[in-house]
Amino acid sequence: MVQTATYGDFSSFLHERFQGRRVPAEISIEMTHRCPLECQHCYNNLPMSDENARKQELTYEEHIRLLDELVDLGCLWLLYTGGEIFARKDFLDIYTEAKKRGFLITLFTNGTMITPRVADHLVKYPPFSIEITMYGATKETYEKLTRIPGSFDRCMRGIALLMERGLPLKLKTVPTSINVHEVYEMKRYAEQELGIEFKFDPLVNPRTDCSQSPLAVRLSPEEAVALEFQDAVRRAEYLKIVKLELAKNAPSSTKRYTCGGGHNGCAIDPNGNMTICVLSHREGYNLRSGNFQQGWEGPLKEIRETNVVRKTICTDCRIRTLCSMCAANGELESGDAETPVDFLCQVAHLRAFALGVQVPAHGDCACCEGGAHHTALRASAERINQDSVTLTNILPLPSPHSNSLLPVLDSGGGCSSGGCSSCGTYSAIPAR
Repeated sequence: MVQTATYGDFSSFLHERFQGRRVPAEISIEMTHRCPLECQHCYNNLPMSDENARKQELTYEEHIRLLDELVDLGCLWLLYTGGEIFARKDFLDIYTEAKKRGFLITLFTNGTMITPRVADHLVKYPPFSIEITMYGATKETYEKLTRIPGSFDRCMRGIALLMERGLPLKLKTVPTSINVHEVYEMKRYAEQELGIEFKFDPLVNPRTDCSQSPLAVRLSPEEAVALEFQDAVRRAEYLKIVKLELAKNAPSSTKRYTCGGGHNGCAIDPNGNMTICVLSHREGYNLRSGNFQQGWEGPLKEIRETNVVRKTICTDCRIRTLCSMCAANGELESGDAETPVDFLCQVAHLRAFALGVQVPAHGDCACCEGGAHHTALRASAERINQDSVTLTNILPLPSPHSNSLLPVLDSGGGCSSGGCSSCGTYSAIPAR
């Protein structure tokens, strides 16, 4: 008799088996940076017409070789992301080969290039999950952010095509100053009209080419936390995890990287560069120099084992579960992996203050008592708790449709904040 198990039990079993072992179990593959949209907040998109970018991308043959190498090394979970994955005309061919090799595959897409042919192919070779990013609940807002006329209708058509075929779809968004007022309407649409999961992460990153342009539409710390705490379930989950962290009183790590990057997974960009995650591009290994195993056992192992070189306010911080600070974000925001990101520090402390959590002293922190931001953050926390933060025409939170945990924390990531907001490698794995 064949023994069966739920996916959750299966996933938990594997992660327990992998615990303490360095195994590339989950890999994020960026197919291309080209995309038909021009989103103001995006960290890596390039024009569809960028011929130079297209020519540098891994070929079909290189992708197939990579899949065979990953099979041999025990990889199970794959995330295909972009740019826009369907911008590559051969994506379905590569994807099909990955399916035939038994990988559990998650697809990240904006949905605008999904056609009946694409949807039918996904029925024949169903992925583990498909996640579509919505940029607004209305055409006006959506296209103000994407800057492409007609993109809203194409996205909605893509969603409809997948729903009609019963494919495993989830929706998500990145709240910005342009679409913040429609976040909970998107949530209502996903959960109540479609009956599917919805999640959002309000923290926008700079571009991986060092441009700070996405920050022009990033929410302020007060807006970001106020938006999150409109959801009572999300608020309660933050309180739960920070209480656990404070109770553990664990010593700080001596390693620069404490997430899953380089330990149980990594990212591969369109040109074959292996890095700790999709945000970190300072160090890595190019697959065209050899093979995946050489990169995994060589440069990525060395990067993963890098020690911190100096003490910062992050070293002894006891609310790191409320913070998205990591080496990659440090690189993007300040050009240095260990320099604390002021914006993320403010968000973490504001979450703590709004939750009524006493933050233990951890050095000369501008957000703690006596620091330059402390008084303003305390006032922000009070406004959040009084529900007096103005988020333009924001709609009330609908009744919860599911009993899932906090979406950001529901990823399988190893980041202290529950999963890198941009790195699909870790969020590709459902909660376990």
